[in-house]
Amino acid sequence: MSSSSISPAYLSRTRAQHLTKNALLVSAVASMMGLTACSSSPVSQPMAEQTRSTIGQNAIKQSDNKKSMPPIVAVAEAEVAMPRVVLADSAMSATNNTMSNSMSSMTRSAPQWSVRPLSGISVQPPVRDNYQKNDANPVHRTTEMAVATLSIDTDTGSYANVRRYLNEGQLPPVDAVRVEELINYFNYQFDDGKRIANAPFIVATEVVDSPWDKADQDNKIVKVGIKAVENSWSSKTANQVMPPANLVFLVDVSGSMSSRDKLPLAQSSLKLLTEQMRAQDSISIVTYSGTTSVALPATSGDQKAKILAAIESLTAAGSTNGEDALKLAYRQAEQGMKKNGINRIMMLTDGDFNVGISDVDEMLELVKANRDRGISLSTVGFGRGNLNDHMMEQMADNGNGNYSYIDSLTEAKKVFSDELAATFNTVAKDVKVQVEFNPNVVSEWRLIGYENRVLNEEDFNNDKVDAGELGAGKAVIALFEVTPTGAKGLFSDRRYNENESKKTARGKKTNELGYLNIRYKAPKSGSSKLINQPIINASRPLNKANIDTQFAIAVAGFGQRLSQSNYINDWHYSHSTKLATSTLAQKPDSDKDGTRRNFVTLTELAAALDSKR
Repeated sequence: MSSSSISPAYLSRTRAQHLTKNALLVSAVASMMGLTACSSSPVSQPMAEQTRSTIGQNAIKQSDNKKSMPPIVAVAEAEVAMPRVVLADSAMSATNNTMSNSMSSMTRSAPQWSVRPLSGISVQPPVRDNYQKNDANPVHRTTEMAVATLSIDTDTGSYANVRRYLNEGQLPPVDAVRVEELINYFNYQFDDGKRIANAPFIVATEVVDSPWDKADQDNKIVKVGIKAVENSWSSKTANQVMPPANLVFLVDVSGSMSSRDKLPLAQSSLKLLTEQMRAQDSISIVTYSGTTSVALPATSGDQKAKILAAIESLTAAGSTNGEDALKLAYRQAEQGMKKNGINRIMMLTDGDFNVGISDVDEMLELVKANRDRGISLSTVGFGRGNLNDHMMEQMADNGNGNYSYIDSLTEAKKVFSDELAATFNTVAKDVKVQVEFNPNVVSEWRLIGYENRVLNEEDFNNDKVDAGELGAGKAVIALFEVTPTGAKGLFSDRRYNENESKKTARGKKTNELGYLNIRYKAPKSGSSKLINQPIINASRPLNKANIDTQFAIAVAGFGQRLSQSNYINDWHYSHSTKLATSTLAQKPDSDKDGTRRNFVTLTELAAALDSKR
């Protein structure tokens, strides 16, 4: 039938049918999104806000005896990502396979029009990135609480994610900023450190003037640094001496991973890692979406063509069933178990668990049980939009692994090539730091960062309480800001000091600012070892401090400004820029990998974006 033979009445009726179909589809989409037909307002307040708040306020502590994790499935089920709706009759005719060929021909010949969503309705994909809410650590009176206890943190995910936000032209959400992960992203040498009692790491402490206090204050920054010594595992390259590795790549291939910054980047990252593998290593690949499967059984690391082909064949489609996939990955790891080697699952995902997880606590118990059997778990995050940062961090922490975020192939090279030993080769596990401040020297103190790594004082001596792992060559820094006794602090002086009579003889030593205790376990040991040393009460100006200390403080100031800290007064991004740049001028070889210069660039981007805000 030609278009010239169509009667006006028939064409009008056909056009009305198309409009009706499109309107019904728009109405259905609006109904799914919880919208009325005449308003852009949700029928009720979005559940996403409530769920995120609940998750943020129920952070899992490192202690095994403190388990409270709300079901992440609530987020995934409540927040259904829907595309922007733009409907045209040509699109409708393409999908309506019940139309006859003659009707399709007629429709293609007729004038074209488009039907947009009903007035007032804007159907946009909601941002479902999930971050744990952590309020900054408070200031403590030393006379009331003299002891700080924490687990070390070697995760770097927060820094790479913050960098991604800034490079995209926006400041990161406050909850995405974990200051200790920003500090510990960088490599430190600790020339001022020393090895204590044959521990597999050196310890460095330093006390410097705080750059954040006001003119009438005299606060100090106390640095506690730990670095796995290079000769604890060999002077050769990590690739030559690293124990045999049994690696299971657990790859999310659900539909949410289809964008270029997710599965394609994950595949490129795995290719980089594959190039580092040796004949004594084995690699398995488990994939998951609506179903789970073994894409590559355990394969020797020297069969690179076979491994690369399996990686290349991965495609994204379907929903996400993380729980079943995790169980399958553990079965694969168990089959290829290397008794004296590295047995680790690498989970690559955007963290969008929305199918199959009925009990998050149960899943974390599975992770803990397998870590105790010698199979660790690391998580690697990709992309944005439904990044479950909180979930991935907690899974890695409970799995004796680390959490990384990959925003570029350069970051993948850093994690899977340049720092391969630090990523996989654990030299000390369950590393805990405890500092007892001397109340005769320190009146107030606060821990900078580590909000979700703080432990109870009694957890320090309890070997059943899990803590962080230290990889070969990895450095970790913890910073404290302290107020000297007699100096102006946040608290007013008290007339009656009920603790005065309780001070011990050791507490009266004014040459000691505090006492540092560190507990750790050998990789295959179930019992911890204790090392300790005093922190000498001797402060120096910041510009005279060790280069590593100066740079760490520049990063700490940057992180606290991003997280809108109330404790840094008039410190701005430009101050971090200046201090970090100064360290590069003083010691150019401190930045062999270029990450510190890149940090300076990020401080400048943040300053520009903050001025716009």
